[in-house]
Amino acid sequence: MVTASAVAAPEWERMLDLAVAVLHERDPDRLWPLLAAQLPRVCGGDVLIRKAGEWSAEAGALLVATAEGPGAGIDEETGAAIRRCYPLADHYVATRDRMPATARGIAPAGWRRSETARLVRRAFGAGDVMGLPLPVPTGPVTGFLLFRAGGFDDAHLECARRLQPLVAGVAGQREVLDGWRASASRAGAEPAERAAAHGLTPRETAVLALLAEALTAAAIGRRLGISRRTVHKHVENLYRKLGTRDRMETVLRAQAHGLLGPPG
Repeated sequence: MVTASAVAAPEWERMLDLAVAVLHERDPDRLWPLLAAQLPRVCGGDVLIRKAGEWSAEAGALLVATAEGPGAGIDEETGAAIRRCYPLADHYVATRDRMPATARGIAPAGWRRSETARLVRRAFGAGDVMGLPLPVPTGPVTGFLLFRAGGFDDAHLECARRLQPLVAGVAGQREVLDGWRASASRAGAEPAERAAAHGLTPRETAVLALLAEALTAAAIGRRLGISRRTVHKHVENLYRKLGTRDRMETVLRAQAHGLLGPPG
């Protein structure tokens, strides 16, 4: 059993820096690249690949990053093996478990003998692969694969488990801010500039967008991966910054100031 103390102080500092950077990023298009650039450093990986949707052996984007920046391309044979993702793919589909796991941990003997292990050793010098999926139990498994020479240990897994809520929060925030930007752009000027001019943080902006959908605090929390208490705190900040007293007045004032798209 790994405790919080098993994760060294520099890793916790990197995790905190990553969380702060993500929560203050106003451009939703930069959220995944920002996360992908930092995850190898934080979780001890050498190479990272993001799985954004459905994969087959023949098709599916392989978005590669390393601790030093964007990674090089992958040959067709290695790409097919990574997409088949032995043994992580079968594990996640069969169990619907979405906790981070490693190939060595799931199938230690089978992994060492597998074609995937041979190919990722050749491509990345990697002895192990860790899955860091989004915690969504239905639909295609999405998230990240991290590759490491020499293998991952319990402390690396603990880091990944503690980072998983942040990864989920980034996914939720990106989806909400994408929709908000498209809707608010119809009101005129650049929406991120208007939000900044009113002193709204990206997280408060996402909460505002979901208030406009008439979601409850619990539903907003689920979409953004935060607690109801945190949602209420963001709502209070919105009231203060927009000079309003309730949700309806807040949404109407935000629409009047071009912070939200027009009704409907």
